[in-house]
Parts: sequence; structure tokens; C-alpha cells
Amino acid sequence: MFVDRVKVHVKAGKGGDGIVAFRREKYVAYGGPYGGDGGNGGNVIFRVDTGRTTLLDLRYNRRMEAKPGGNGKTKKMHGANGEDYIVKVPLGTVVKNLKTGRILADLTHAGQEAIIAKGGKGGRGNYHFKSSRNTAPQYSELGEPGEEFDVQVELKVLADVGLVGFPSVGKSTLLSVVSKAKPEIADYHFTTIAPNLGVVQVPDGRSFIMADLPGLIEGASQGKGLGHQFLRHIERCRVILHVVDMGANDGRDPLEDYRIINEELASYEYRLMERPQLVLANKMDLEGAQENLQRFRAAYPKVEVFETTTIIAEGLEPVLYRAADLLETTPQFPIFDDSEEEENEGVLYKFEPEKPLFTVHNRGNGLWELSGEGLERTFRMSKLNNEEDFMRFARKMRTLGIDEALRNAGCVDGDTVVICGYEFTFME
Repeated sequence: MFVDRVKVHVKAGKGGDGIVAFRREKYVAYGGPYGGDGGNGGNVIFRVDTGRTTLLDLRYNRRMEAKPGGNGKTKKMHGANGEDYIVKVPLGTVVKNLKTGRILADLTHAGQEAIIAKGGKGGRGNYHFKSSRNTAPQYSELGEPGEEFDVQVELKVLADVGLVGFPSVGKSTLLSVVSKAKPEIADYHFTTIAPNLGVVQVPDGRSFIMADLPGLIEGASQGKGLGHQFLRHIERCRVILHVVDMGANDGRDPLEDYRIINEELASYEYRLMERPQLVLANKMDLEGAQENLQRFRAAYPKVEVFETTTIIAEGLEPVLYRAADLLETTPQFPIFDDSEEEENEGVLYKFEPEKPLFTVHNRGNGLWELSGEGLERTFRMSKLNNEEDFMRFARKMRTLGIDEALRNAGCVDGDTVVICGYEFTFME
């Protein structure tokens, strides 16, 4: 089964907790705090495996969860880092954040890997919090939660030359003749329902990868027929080989077929019409093919046309030579625009206001709620087990300016403040 799009849930490992411990050797006076830090959580990593050609494995394993980091130990010993979760995917895989649509990874090289969800940092042990005012701190940090979200994994076939055209024009036959690929060939439409790849050897020693892609119909760019299931796989192709049935075997007009297919390519994103395109006039052994070819050349005089009859392998060498020549001069076409690529590389070219650390929400009847990524991260890493923990958390909230923000918003003594589902009483 060919699977080329899967939605999965990724969850990186939580950081290990720091611990509270003290040095208690008999001959070491005032040993002091001795608690170690927690280990970092494992990452969820996607890695290219050239032995895979489909995302079938991910369909039956929709949750990828890395191991958490180990807790700290006494004698300032660091907890073990969590084990990474490795997801093996085929060449040409693209990983997107399902919520934001942002591309997280575009895996196009053998062995390439990318961290999709980053593990949380380990919490600090109590020896980090020793000071002249508090020489025996009873406080340590919890580990930071790892990143967790849904991603969409797409496979976009990694081929140099893509075959396009209406169903049953001879694309699969062409691939089977010029390579050792064995696509399904039959006398009915949509015989090919999944891309087939073959390595084509040019007589002069050059080679390239050709993809036989499912047939297009009018309206494919809006999802009709196989729609985007087809178009998704031509995004990486550098040269397009447009196969046209000049024999009009199905009663269609070759000129109209050529126009419709190009309109669908132009309507799709990723600038498909910027790629060099060769026209393969197929089935030239049929009656009326020469007349149709003359009409085609008259209507499109600047288009490169090659006469072939793929079923008997006639006229194919010039097409292969020309495709190989074009591949030497045609660059790769990125699947996302430059601005998005710069964003993925961490380069910012426009000013964006910094997100506030927290936001105050008045829920009415003396109920207030605080939200914000920075605040929630601080809260989740704070232990609240004893009086010292609560006092330290209160001081941290005051340092962040939360007390003042609540007062300015109208919060008064005795009101309830909610942080991450936990309720606190506001006191002056």
C-alpha cells in the first residue's frame, strides 16, 4: 500500500527533576546542599532511511513519544538524558506543524535528520540555590515539559523528471520501456493510482530518476480526480515530460488535452510552469496522428515536441538525451518560498513585537486568570510542596511583575487567581 500523507502526534521527553540533598560526611562540617540536576528529555527526530518508499509504518503508529530525562541524584550527580525517539522516513518527506502550517523539516538527503519536537531541560538541584542568606536551601526545580503537538507528514516523490498527461496516454508504458520499473499497465483509465519510480540510463552514461505519476483530469488543482494526490509529487521534479496522445485514441483533441493539463499545472502552487517542459507526442502509429501533430506544431511553434511510439520503444533516445541535458542546467525548485525558508533558518527581516510573558484575564466575580507561555513554563518547573516552595514562587511572581499587573487590573485582597488550573488567593 502506498501511503504518502499521515497525521501523527509527537511528544518530546520531559526533563528530569532536580533533587534536594545535603552533604553529610562525618568529617565535613557544614556540608551544604548536594542535590544534582535532572537530565534533559529526549527529542523526537525524523531521519531519512533510503530503504523506505512509503509512510505506511506511520499509519499504524500515530504517537511518537521520546523518553523523559532521569531525576538528579545526590553528590551533585546529573540525571541521565532521555533517549531520543527516531522516526525513519523515506527521501522527500516534509514535516509540517498541523496547527500553524509551518514547515519543520524538508528531508531530501540520505541520512538527513531533523529535530521535530525538542525535549525539556532538566530541573536544577538545590545546590544551585545556595546563597549567603540561605545556606541550606530546601528547594529544587522540576523538569521542563517537552514540546508536544500534531504534525502532518507528507511524502513528495524525489524524482528528476515527472511524467504528466491525461489517463491512458502511455506514461506507464514509457517508464517500463526506459527503465526496469514494472508499473501496472492496462487498457482503462487511472491504472496508476500511486507514483512509480524508475532509474533511466541514457546511452551516453548519464542517468536520472523518472516518476510515472497518476493521470490528471480537468479540475485536478481543485482536488478533482486524484487532484492534489498527484500534484503533490511533481513539486520536486526539475523537468516535466508532458505525454500527449496524438492518435486521439479516446476521442479527445490533443491540443485541448495539452491546454487543460498546463492550466492545471499553472493553477497549482509551487510554480510548476517555471520548470522546463518537453512534449512527447505518443502513439504516432495510429491513424490521424500526423495530422494532429501538424496542428499541434502550428498552434505551439515554440514547444519542443518529440515523436514517439512507446509501445515499440520508437523515438525515445532523443527525449532521454534532451531531458538529461536540461537536468544539468536546471536548479532545484524549493517547495516553500524564500521568506519561509529564511524563517526556518532563524533569520528575521521584519520587526515583530515580543510576546508578553503573561496576560491578565478578568473572569468576573473576583476571579482572575493568568496565561502566557513564559508564565506557564515557570509554573510547571516550580515545586509547591512546602512553605519555602510557596515563598520562592511568590517572590518569583513579584519579580515578574504579576502582583503589580493584577493590582492595576483591579484585583483586590481575597480575590481568586487561577494559573494553569490551580487557584490562589490574592493577598496584599
